[in-house]
Amino acid sequence: MSAKETPAISQLFDLLESRYALRVLWALRDEHAQTFRLLQDSVGGITPNTLNTRIKELREAGLLDHGPSGYLVTDSGKDLLKRLSDVQAFAAKWAANRAKKK
Repeated sequence: MSAKETPAISQLFDLLESRYALRVLWALRDEHAQTFRLLQDSVGGITPNTLNTRIKELREAGLLDHGPSGYLVTDSGKDLLKRLSDVQAFAAKWAANRAKKK
């Protein structure tokens, strides 16, 4: 990994490691706009204060935007979610393997 890539990945991980950040993005993966309340329900368990903070951070990072119908992922957010889509397949396999071991 080059010296330029190290700070970039660290910055992205810092953002995504924030509590509920990935869940907020994941809730918008179908590309349908969601109002604040709907997004809060979609994420589940997130307080309005925390959701406001995550929205602000994700908007500043250029991954989320607000349109007339509600919150949506930006093109950069869509690109990130596309790259994370393999995580869903991995999670299903991982959970099945764990269930077999029990």
